Amino acid sequence: MLVLTRKVDEKINIGDDVILTVLEIGRTSVKLGIDAPKRVGIFREELYERIKEENLRSSQGRPADVARASRLLRKKGP
Repeated sequence: MLVLTRKVDEKINIGDDVILTVLEIGRTSVKLGIDAPKRVGIFREELYERIKEENLRSSQGRPADVARASRLLRKKGP
């Protein structure tokens, strides 16, 4: 892990496309601005972990769930 010290309005470049700017420093938090292309996903860690868990759960569908979904789709028809 790279650890840097920055002051308000100072920036950090990550690669060619991402710029991290220190906007505000409080007693218990730091406000950051992130300038990145739309193709770059930016998530708070706790949200990213929930997304990963949900993706894992959905990829491990039970065979009964898959069979039920298949029956429902056949009933509905085109």
